[in-house]
Amino acid sequence: MNSTSTPVDPPAQDVWAELVTTALLGTERRTPPGAAPGREAPVVLLDAAAAQTVRRRAGLRPAPAAARPEPAPAETRPALPAAAARRLSMLLADRPGAGGGGRRGTSPDLMELLPQWLATANARGFAAPPEMLPSLLDAARGRTDLRPAALAFAGPRAVWLARLNPDWRFALRAAPGGDPALPHPGDTDRVRQLWQEGLFAERVALLAAIRAREPAAGRELLATTWATERAEDRLMFLDSLRTGLGADDEPFLEQALADRSRNVRATAAELLSALPGSALAARMAVRATACVALDRMRETPTITVEAPFECDASMERDGVVLKAPAGRGERSWWLGQLVEAAPLGTWAARLGGRTPEEIGALPVTDDWRSELHAAWCRAAVRQRDSAWARALLGAPGAPEAGGPGAVSLAERAKLLGTLGSAERADWVAGFISAHGLSEAFQLLGGCAVPWAGPLGRAVVDALNIARDAGSYPWSFSGVMGLAERCLDPSEAGRLDGLLAVPDESEDASPGAGGYWAEAFQRLVTTLRLRAAMARELGAV
Repeated sequence: MNSTSTPVDPPAQDVWAELVTTALLGTERRTPPGAAPGREAPVVLLDAAAAQTVRRRAGLRPAPAAARPEPAPAETRPALPAAAARRLSMLLADRPGAGGGGRRGTSPDLMELLPQWLATANARGFAAPPEMLPSLLDAARGRTDLRPAALAFAGPRAVWLARLNPDWRFALRAAPGGDPALPHPGDTDRVRQLWQEGLFAERVALLAAIRAREPAAGRELLATTWATERAEDRLMFLDSLRTGLGADDEPFLEQALADRSRNVRATAAELLSALPGSALAARMAVRATACVALDRMRETPTITVEAPFECDASMERDGVVLKAPAGRGERSWWLGQLVEAAPLGTWAARLGGRTPEEIGALPVTDDWRSELHAAWCRAAVRQRDSAWARALLGAPGAPEAGGPGAVSLAERAKLLGTLGSAERADWVAGFISAHGLSEAFQLLGGCAVPWAGPLGRAVVDALNIARDAGSYPWSFSGVMGLAERCLDPSEAGRLDGLLAVPDESEDASPGAGGYWAEAFQRLVTTLRLRAAMARELGAV
């Protein structure tokens, strides 16, 4: 045997581990393999790491080829007109400016117009260009408010792409009408398999899709596994019953009142109280009418209130929360929950056959008026009772912008949601004409787009009055932003006279005139752009 032997290189993994350890400790404390201590040690370490990186990569064994994905679903909808496709590309490419605050200039905010463009494209039944689907999904990923319209426009190919890219997984559970891959409600075997074996998001989507088509089938599917579901899952599934809620759901919801989870019990009680004919609503009516009565012995008939002195077990079972929030009295807290859950039809008989308007005008003893009216507001919203909503809203021009039950701007906005779009717009227009725009932003957000003529004119007139008064212009930037998206584009011609810089009075905010002119210029430009978008989509 030869006494000399050929040196054998250490295993690659040992060399790599040694290099990593040296890098962590530092070349001053540990010398790289094959190097002398000194200034050159870091260079030797980096060179050795580069060489080992190439060696490690070159030594990788090829992995088996992955299976090809199934072809994308065929698109049957008509393609976008060329001009509309170019417009969509511009809208998706727009990004917010880097500057924070300050003036926005006269250029339209294109990303804020994207939701409206998508709504129009969906109404016209167009299909998304395939090459724009990634940008569309990226936009929807960053803005949850875009997702329903964006996914409807993207169609089944959005779900196909989402299965290939984890960044777009939201499309699997957020696609309108459910995932196109979901089984049809009539395919009982696949429905049962997905319900029992699917991921939580897939099960939520399945239940929502079935509930939207066949409410009874959705409820029966939920009942098959209800007893074995986790509390947080039961809560999410129960919330799906809001879609198509009806009297047939009452027995299931009554059983849910005995659930182990307080949140599940509260949600079941809320859903039952939205059914005025339910047994729970009747029980709440008995409790509420025991607390509220009409004193006819006074010179003016007056509502008297005696709030409950305790919250017993039966009240808790029916959804009354025992512990009051901080700063709230227990008795008023319990009273509000009882009145909120009682059918509004209860009060005519209890209070002398009066109409909602007459009931709202009655005085209430012992400072209970605000509490009582606030509970009636919540009941009107929950029960979608437009007659009571009108009574509680009052006239839009009433002093301090309120009817008898308008306890807050948020309550008024919710009450308006129970009215039809035309009536809602008329009320808000009257409110703005009487009180200006200082409190109108939240109310405007609930009005149908484009704004009806009287509402749009009221907004423009109020902005013009604020400008002429030398008001601080940045206070109205939110309303201006809404006007850009919601004002009817046909109103652009009426604004031409507002584009000049007005003369500034001595008490006006510095630079206000220039800001107002700039804001109106941007408004006009945006309205004309919206009109062009509609023409490109064939909507006018």
